[in-house]
Amino acid sequence: MTFVSTSPHTAPPPDGVRELTGSVDAAHRVAEASLINGPVGQVGLEVEAHCFDLTEPRRRPGWEQLRAVIESLPPLPGGSAVTVEPGGAVELSGPPFDGPLPAITAMVADRAALRAAFAKAGFGLVLLGADPLRPPKRVNPGSRYQAMEQFFVASDTGAAGAAMMTSTASVQLNLDAGPQEGWAGRVALAHALGPVMVAIAANSPMLGGNFTGWQSSRQMVWGQLDSARCGPILAASEDDPATDWARYALKAPVMLVRMPDDGAAPVLDWVPFADWADGVVQLDGRKPTTADLDYHLTTLFPPVRPRGWLEIRYLDSIPDGLWPALAFTLTTLLDNPQAAAVAAEAVEPVGTAWDIAARAGLTDRHLFTAANRCVTTAAEFAPPELADSVQRLLELVEQGRSPGDDFSDRVIDAGLVPAVDRLAREEP
Repeated sequence: MTFVSTSPHTAPPPDGVRELTGSVDAAHRVAEASLINGPVGQVGLEVEAHCFDLTEPRRRPGWEQLRAVIESLPPLPGGSAVTVEPGGAVELSGPPFDGPLPAITAMVADRAALRAAFAKAGFGLVLLGADPLRPPKRVNPGSRYQAMEQFFVASDTGAAGAAMMTSTASVQLNLDAGPQEGWAGRVALAHALGPVMVAIAANSPMLGGNFTGWQSSRQMVWGQLDSARCGPILAASEDDPATDWARYALKAPVMLVRMPDDGAAPVLDWVPFADWADGVVQLDGRKPTTADLDYHLTTLFPPVRPRGWLEIRYLDSIPDGLWPALAFTLTTLLDNPQAAAVAAEAVEPVGTAWDIAARAGLTDRHLFTAANRCVTTAAEFAPPELADSVQRLLELVEQGRSPGDDFSDRVIDAGLVPAVDRLAREEP
């Protein structure tokens, strides 16, 4: 889960903060900033890892402990920023690079440096889509996250909200929006690839100490949240994606109102942003400003989020030996016209099968077929530097297995705590 992302482009600076005149004004602002016209090619990566205490894996490291390690870090070789998620997961957010290989190479270097620093402090960083061992618990004391907890409870999604915030982790890609005339097809393909990529990346068979029966418990959790905030943005009308995003954003309920002290107050009633903008409801005794609208957009978590670029958010966090191939595969299937044409045809039968992908993974024959065609196509363009990772991913998909199957085998053979401990200590 990511709230502030690294972008492949710097979005245009916002105009002066002003009060919105209504929902039409807000919709225009959202649509105009949704995607940036330009070539494809830049890639930004983000990788989240659960942090475990090597002496007591059942205990979550405290906020001050995590901050102490991060504050002691020198600048990372690949230029990533380091942040801590609400449950103590540690995230690397890399800068944009020209092409997937430089982005992957930089992130590999930063992962190695971060892992070494945390190991020295007695912590292990585990790449799984969901915390398999510990119950949800927030350690980040930020007022934003406190308010989010209250919002989820009030909207009857308290358990799923807590699990999403504190027990899930992902690999995220940030890719250029591309030329404006291709936006509709590009955004549609980014969505249609989602179920297949969820099945390929599924690496969270357990959550909070139990097998859930889902290959991707991370995606299961996201599916339990309100679709107005976390569902796909594409509308049935197949309008342009900028219009779809504006419609989505204005229908979504306001989660938080930013306070003058940079705190955040939860909105405990269902208030679509359009109602606030049109004066149907007043929050904090006023109408919203452009800054309120920008903040609202940071509280929306669809699987593909337009932020000037495409923020692709649906992949489980997977092992170091595999995520480079995963990142290369998805980037190639979107950015390479030849591969994109093959991918569009391959995923057409399963382009909306999100729940099937999360529950069954590659055991579903239609997802299995589409996945094999996608990874084989992307592999044809892989550089030699990624040969080992790509081969490992190819073999896994050919066997109809996901990364989580390997973790499940370890748990069955050795037990949950030893399996987590091994991941926390091992080199990639």
